[in-house]
Amino acid sequence: MTNHFNRRDFIKAAGVGALISSASLLSSCASLGNNKASIGRVVIIGGGYAGTTAAKYIRQWSNGSIETVVIEKSAQFVSCPLSNLVLGGSKSINDLTFGYDLVQKNHGVKWVNDEVTAIDLGAKKVTMKRGEITYDRLIIAPGIDFMYDELPSLASEEAQKAVPHAWKAGWQTVNLRKQLEAMPDGGIFVMNVPKAPYRCPPGPYERACQVASYLKTNKPKSKVIVLDANAEIVSKKGLFTKVFNEMYAGIIDYRPNNAITDVDVASKTVITDFDKVKADVLNIIPPQRAGKPAQMARVNNDLVGLNNIDKRWCEVDFLTYESKLAPNVHVIGDSVSAALPKSAHIATSQARVCASAIVELMQGRAPDPAPVFANTCYSYVNDKQAIHVANVYRYDEAKKIMVAADGGGVSASPSDQEGDYAKAWAANIWSDVLT
Repeated sequence: MTNHFNRRDFIKAAGVGALISSASLLSSCASLGNNKASIGRVVIIGGGYAGTTAAKYIRQWSNGSIETVVIEKSAQFVSCPLSNLVLGGSKSINDLTFGYDLVQKNHGVKWVNDEVTAIDLGAKKVTMKRGEITYDRLIIAPGIDFMYDELPSLASEEAQKAVPHAWKAGWQTVNLRKQLEAMPDGGIFVMNVPKAPYRCPPGPYERACQVASYLKTNKPKSKVIVLDANAEIVSKKGLFTKVFNEMYAGIIDYRPNNAITDVDVASKTVITDFDKVKADVLNIIPPQRAGKPAQMARVNNDLVGLNNIDKRWCEVDFLTYESKLAPNVHVIGDSVSAALPKSAHIATSQARVCASAIVELMQGRAPDPAPVFANTCYSYVNDKQAIHVANVYRYDEAKKIMVAADGGGVSASPSDQEGDYAKAWAANIWSDVLT
């Protein structure tokens, strides 16, 4: 992947560190307390695109002088980008699953396989199920959490088995694929698009295409109904509209302004302001907010919660990604409140800006005052053809936010060539993040 972020005084180096296994966590955390690197320790909550990228580049750009510890509850990295292709049948979940061993070995990133249960901002301490650790700076990169208070009928694991969201790639993705395979020819697949902002703006529309592609070939009497809470398609509108109307005419039934108010799990019926829609296979993507670790920060046992924008997203300084509510605490990735898309590419770009800023700040220097980065997002419309949108963003000193700059654009139409580019993009970003 092309690195659109140019760090001043780029240091090309890699450290060699130790892996902390969950089995030896308690003793390992104790030893960490007596083994700080010369500058200090950065703890990162979350080993997704944002967190893992930040860990790698803090180690690299500090020449190994900043101890970097990642806390991640999952044993493996499962990519959300390309996971819709599992539903279409051209990818398996194994194709999107990777280990964390190379980023640890190559850069000396320390790894804790555990789940965070508390964050004490005053004590600069993170508590996990099997231990605790202190930090000099903390990065929270927890991805998203689902707002089941708005759809309480889907809150239980049992309900999610029947009506999966599959918006975090993994077992729910596989479950939804199996439901599609079991659906009779002539069955109805119903899915929704939550009100923006949400993770991966074009993702639901790509999903509709992938499901329609599978049904067109294997169950040609079946239909896809898309209930969109938004007034129109929110990303790549012209391209997706054309694909819906031409490639999947008579298969995809797109309905804007159809927010979901409730779900009857037993009968797989969706209730909107206008209608009740019954499905054979039902895929509901709930509204989203910052991941749970961003919500649990406390000072003196008083809940702070870093998701201060609409009680959903985290307000940050876009030069450093430091929280507006908590000094020495940074938030990156999908949890950040910004007009930018919540995408994997943006998450890794934010991670580099944050990593660079932390390296500078921990050495008593000012961070880059004018970061620039790009975002490219591919969407597959069938098993081979894709479309893309690309943008460049720069820091606006007056507005104190990242704004769109000159450059970028969208595909003219779906093509096999774009599909090849999408595969190359995925291979490059996986290599950059995980090695």
